[in-house]
Amino acid sequence: MKREFRTASAEETIALGRELAQELAGSRMVLLRGDLGAGKTTFTKGVAEGLDAASQDDVTSPTFTLIHEYRGAHNTVFHIDLYRIENERELATLGLDDLMNEEGNLLLIEWGEKFPRLLRDHDAEIIFTRLSDNERQIVLSTRPTGSEE
Repeated sequence: MKREFRTASAEETIALGRELAQELAGSRMVLLRGDLGAGKTTFTKGVAEGLDAASQDDVTSPTFTLIHEYRGAHNTVFHIDLYRIENERELATLGLDDLMNEEGNLLLIEWGEKFPRLLRDHDAEIIFTRLSDNERQIVLSTRPTGSEE
């Protein structure tokens, strides 16, 4: 299923993340796709807040740390940035399979499209397109439960 949204500010992008948080909580792995500055971390602020895992002010880009963990009462959000990961061997050292297999974990992965396995195994994909300095087109694609596409 595919749905399209438009936001006109960072605040609206955060609000959309909050709005979609409960729906995404049923996923294990969500790929966040878009150029640098497209709104991926801004959206993640809303998701983490919507799942009571972190306040939006506590959510930052994991570009240099690779993984940020935000723990809530019912869900743990892992915001993962694979921009600097070069190959499958480096990817394996992150332990993503272990994180995916733990109940209540939601992995929001930036730059996951670099790895065919993640493209194959994701539950949802969100594509961010910058339309102007503030405007974003955000397209959410989810797979039906049990789909192998």
